[in-house]
Amino acid sequence: MSTGTGDILCDPEVVRFVEKSERFYPTSTNEADAAENRRIYDRMCAAFRAPRPQEVMVSDWKLTSPPSQPPVQVREYHIQGKSDRRGTWVLYLHGGGFVVGGLESHDDICAEICAKSGLPVVAVAYRLAPEHVFAAALDDAWLAYQFLTAERRRVIVAGDSAGANLCAAICMRASRLRYEQPVKQVLIYPQLGLTSDTISYREHANAPMLRAIDCERYRNIYSGGQVVPETLLPEFAPLTASSFAGLAPAFIVTADIDPLRDDGRIYAMRLKKAGVAVEWRNEPQLVHGYLRARHLSHRASESFSAIVAAITAA
Repeated sequence: MSTGTGDILCDPEVVRFVEKSERFYPTSTNEADAAENRRIYDRMCAAFRAPRPQEVMVSDWKLTSPPSQPPVQVREYHIQGKSDRRGTWVLYLHGGGFVVGGLESHDDICAEICAKSGLPVVAVAYRLAPEHVFAAALDDAWLAYQFLTAERRRVIVAGDSAGANLCAAICMRASRLRYEQPVKQVLIYPQLGLTSDTISYREHANAPMLRAIDCERYRNIYSGGQVVPETLLPEFAPLTASSFAGLAPAFIVTADIDPLRDDGRIYAMRLKKAGVAVEWRNEPQLVHGYLRARHLSHRASESFSAIVAAITAA
C-alpha cells in the first residue's frame, strides 16, 4: 500500500486494519460537514469497539463549571473493589481533530487502560468544533484537571491526536498560570504544531487514515479561522512555546507513517533540551489512529502495552 513519497505500508495486519477502517470511514469523510463526519466516525469506532474488561466499573457524571461554561460530561472508570479515591488518576482526552469523537468512541481504550494499569481513568466529553472553537475544548479539559488536582489526586494526562494536543496544552496552561503540573504527559500520535513544514508532512502527505490536508483543515476548524492571541498560542499549538522548562515529564509515541510524526519528535527534542525527562517512541509501519488496531495488529498491541506501561510507571 503506497503512502505517498514516504515508506510503503507493507505489514499485512496494518494493511488489513487500514482497509477495514476505510470501508467505514473513507478518506473523503474528513471533508464532510461536522454532523456527517461524526455519524460516520462513530460508526467506524463502533465497528472496532472491544468489550469492556469485566472488572472495570463505569459511572457517568457532570462537572460543575463556571457560569460562562456549560457542565462537562465525564466518564469514570475504576477497578471493582478498589476504593482509593486519592492516589494517581489518569485524565484521558480523546482524539478526533477537535471535531469528532466522545465518550463512546474511546470507551474501550479507556476501560483497557484502567484494567491494565489498575488506575482510575476519567474521560472528558469536551466541546467540539466548529460549534465551539478554541479554547472551549481546552477549557473543558482544564476544568476536569482542576477538579482532580483539587481532590489532592496525582494526575497523569493522556490522549491521542487532538486529545494529545490538549494534554500538552494543559501543561502549557499550568505553566502560564503557575499551577501544578501533571505527574506525566502521555501523548499518542500528537498534533502539536502550527504549520505543516516538517519532513513527515511532506513524506506522508497522503498517508492512509490521515493526510496533511486533513491536519490543516482540522486545525483551521479548531481556531475558527481566527488568529490565536500570542499569549495563548502555546495552548493552541504547543510547539510554538518559547520555553518548555518545568513541564511535566513526557512519554510520546508516534506512528511512523503519519504526517504528524515529527510533531511528537520535535516536541520530545525541545522538552529534552529544556531539561524535562522524556521518552519518545516511534512505531515503524503504524499509521495514525492505530489504537483501534490493538487487537488486530501485533505492532499496535505492543505499542499499546508500552503506553500502559508508561502510565503505570508514573
